Amino acid sequence: MTTDVSSSAKSISTAICRACGCSLVRLGIGADQWAKSGYEGKEYYFCCQGCADLFEQEPAKHLQETNDLVVCPTCLAEKPAQWTARMEIAGWEAFFCRCPCCPDLFRKDPERYVKRLQGETPYEGIFGLAGSCSTE
Repeated sequence: MTTDVSSSAKSISTAICRACGCSLVRLGIGADQWAKSGYEGKEYYFCCQGCADLFEQEPAKHLQETNDLVVCPTCLAEKPAQWTARMEIAGWEAFFCRCPCCPDLFRKDPERYVKRLQGETPYEGIFGLAGSCSTE
């Protein structure tokens, strides 16, 4: 499902592990904890060093597999873009997981959800402060 999105809509950027496809925000992994690896002059981010090492073995394969992944700004579900509802709300282009509640919640406080998805506000994620692969 796609609604009209104007060319002036701002896109929301977020970090996705290019090896496992997880949203680093959903996992609760802040920018200071990201593992990093470069490929063809671009830096990529990972949930842990193990995923960075895996990526380095076959970077083109992992980039192809994760290239069209987007993250719902409300529930933080990762999905291929074609499986989402693309909408413009409050000037933001957002890809929602198709749950009708997610756009409704986003409309109530778009800046909160955008800042969380872009990693600008602290978020403990599904693992909390401990137990994720980046903190072990």
